[in-house]
Amino acid sequence: MKQQPNKHDYVSKTIDRLNDKYRDMGENLQTHLEGLLHADPITYWDYIEVDTLLSLQRPRTPFKDEAIFIMYHQVTELFLKMIRHELEQLVDRSEINENYMLTKIKRCIRYTSMLIGSFDIMKDGMDYGEYQEFRKTLTPASGFQSVQFRYIEILCTPLANLVNEVDKKRLPEAPSIKDYFDHIYWRAAGYDHKTGKRTWTLKKFEERYLEDLKSFAKKIHGRTLHDRIGDTQGISSLLLDSLKEFDHLYNVKWPMVHLRTAAHYLDRDKGEGAATGGSQWKTYLHPKFQQRIFFPTLWTKTEKEQWGTSQSF
Repeated sequence: MKQQPNKHDYVSKTIDRLNDKYRDMGENLQTHLEGLLHADPITYWDYIEVDTLLSLQRPRTPFKDEAIFIMYHQVTELFLKMIRHELEQLVDRSEINENYMLTKIKRCIRYTSMLIGSFDIMKDGMDYGEYQEFRKTLTPASGFQSVQFRYIEILCTPLANLVNEVDKKRLPEAPSIKDYFDHIYWRAAGYDHKTGKRTWTLKKFEERYLEDLKSFAKKIHGRTLHDRIGDTQGISSLLLDSLKEFDHLYNVKWPMVHLRTAAHYLDRDKGEGAATGGSQWKTYLHPKFQQRIFFPTLWTKTEKEQWGTSQSF
């Protein structure tokens, strides 16, 4: 007959472990235990900060669907933070094995797929007329100003892979981090090379985040996810396929669903409309213009040349 564990022994061993823990911290276990006598158990609403979370929607107009617009973008930021959270572990950890990397990449795939699938909220989940009215109040703010996109890109790949072919021709022979950021693909959303002028949207974004992004890029130089997979020798086909799936989902399917939704609102009825941030959204958002590929060594020359070209809206 299997002997049942002794409850007294279990409690005693647990107390011994707690004693070890608090002794290593330089703390007195008895004081902490006595403190529990006056502490209330944690609740779901306190742990999740539900009241705070539900108070973060502050519409600027009386249109009811503006609240949907705000909540959706807040959810998007949380998903982006989840992707960033997984990538930071891959970049920061000194040693990682293939199973660990595969687990993290599959999580990134899951979160990105949920972002792609959720975009119907933007396309079909708001009244068209209301959106056309309240979006005017949002000018010149733009989803372009979401800095988490930029951190995810920097975590995934070297800056050289975030410069499209046109702007690569403008780079000096030995580009610095500043040079890369001066020609990074997303500046096309608000920079005119002929005049040197920036839109207010781009100017404010760079004032707020550019130096932080440069510092971050310098910090993880040579340690991006692309750097960590190296020349891919010895990596299983399962991991390679997962990396390619994430690359394609994030850099082709995700911008395309955004582009199609923008077209739904900006091209309908009046022809070509303007984005709230003033960007040339059709040429900026389309992956064939962005040419953002996280893991170019995993794709054939033809696949890279045709990146996003088969996608239409």
